[in-house]
Amino acid sequence: MMKTLRFKTNINCTNCLAKVTPFLDRKEGIQSWKVDIDNPDKILTVETDQLEREDILKTIKRTGFDAEPVG
Repeated sequence: MMKTLRFKTNINCTNCLAKVTPFLDRKEGIQSWKVDIDNPDKILTVETDQLEREDILKTIKRTGFDAEPVG
C-alpha cells in the first residue's frame, strides 16, 4: 500500500538538492520524492510502499542534512 511521508528539512537550495538526489534516487522502496524549497519548512515528500519514516530519516542524515517528520 502506497503511503506519503512528509519531513521538515534544511535542504534549502538547488545545490543541497543536488547532494541528496543520488541518495534518494538510489534508495530502494522510494517511488517518488520531491523537496519544496519554496516552502519555509523545505518539505520533503516521499511516496513509498515499503519504507518507514526512520528509513528516510537515516538516508537524509547520511547526506549531511536534517529532517524531522511532519503531519
